[in-house]
Amino acid sequence: QCSDSAPKIINMWGGIRGVGRTPCRWLSAGRAPAASGGPNFKAMIMLKRNPDIPREEFTSWWLTQHKDLAMQLPGIRKYAINLVRVAPGDAEPEYDGVAELWFDSEEDLAAAYTTDIGAAVAKDSLVRVCKRDRMLTDEYTFEP
Repeated sequence: QCSDSAPKIINMWGGIRGVGRTPCRWLSAGRAPAASGGPNFKAMIMLKRNPDIPREEFTSWWLTQHKDLAMQLPGIRKYAINLVRVAPGDAEPEYDGVAELWFDSEEDLAAAYTTDIGAAVAKDSLVRVCKRDRMLTDEYTFEP
């Protein structure tokens, strides 16, 4: 459920402030020193659709139109969409899913969102979501 009491935007991607109507929160971990086998920088963006948009329509938009735009961001290395599973009778989840965007650095992410395509990606999501929270992370992966 979304409300007008959400936190204010902290402008970390110049050019996003004032686009659309959805406040967002930023959560950021400190950058670990790069080393052989060290972390990969990743932004994780959690989205909640506007209540007037059916889940199936939102999912279709995210997996096609929005994905196609996001894949054009300058410097993006990988993009993943994780959709929340909702069984019949389940309560409405806090988020509909999480996007993962890999870049070489936080600076590359910020630069991508100062471009025309970055503004288009932000605008495309802001007109469809009522809640958007982001985490900037250092990803460590392990395989058995």
